Amino acid sequence: MRGKIVFAGLVLAFSGAAASAQEAVPVPIENDLYCSGMVTTESVPRSSYVITGEGSNYRITFDYGDYLYINRGSNQGAKVGDEFAVIRPEIDPIAIQWAKWQYSILHKMGTVWADEGRVKVVVVQRNTSIAIVARACDTIQRGDTIVPFEQRTAPPMKSEANFDRFAPPSGKAKAMIIVGKKFQQEVGTNDIVYVNLGRDQGVHVGDYFRIFRYTGTEHETAFQTTRTAFDVEGSEGPTFGLGSVPKKWDWSNTPREVLGEGVVVRTGPNSSTVLLTFTLREIYAGDYVEIE
Repeated sequence: MRGKIVFAGLVLAFSGAAASAQEAVPVPIENDLYCSGMVTTESVPRSSYVITGEGSNYRITFDYGDYLYINRGSNQGAKVGDEFAVIRPEIDPIAIQWAKWQYSILHKMGTVWADEGRVKVVVVQRNTSIAIVARACDTIQRGDTIVPFEQRTAPPMKSEANFDRFAPPSGKAKAMIIVGKKFQQEVGTNDIVYVNLGRDQGVHVGDYFRIFRYTGTEHETAFQTTRTAFDVEGSEGPTFGLGSVPKKWDWSNTPREVLGEGVVVRTGPNSSTVLLTFTLREIYAGDYVEIE
């Protein structure tokens, strides 16, 4: 009898654990939180940085598990166990504008800062410390800026089962996807993008953006024949006579395409870092977003 009671207890325990797991709300993984980067107009102190590291006679970059030397020691208040985020300002290496207004808007949003990793101090000297790379988002370089590490909020994520591809406009603030992480111009599910709405416009971590595109707009530089989405009666234009309508339609009087959605993981004064949680197809810099 006792065996049956124990077995029944185990069944109930496992059932409870399974139910609890099913009810757990998913959140972004740590790499999405701590390797997301941001765009900000706020001043970032650059006085603390990576000097070099072990094996520097033949190594020019450093990765997870490597030991680095930083210019903060006991005289600068450093202690064993201190953690620092490693960041780096970035400039688009290609410098080709993908969408109209892209660079001018990005300039107003601020400087693009990439998260390169996190280091933990293991040995403190007077004016320098030795730190181990505890997380590597990318290879760490000499001169990379270090700032005190801060925990980031992991916002809850919605199920894609509730995605509404025909959602009407929310009536809330609208903006654009200006560029993706590492200056990607085409992005999709699980990618990071930067949007030109931020804290000063009332955006908070955990807010959701709906991504959409107006039918027939041609903001991006991807090859496309003018007015492919439309044609007029009798025309042999972009549709080559394969269908036309008697009235001129454009982006302002036709339904929009809802492409996906994403959750805000970081905010700057005039920008948000957004994790794309679900997309129907490719999304481009220049596509629109609205707060849900």
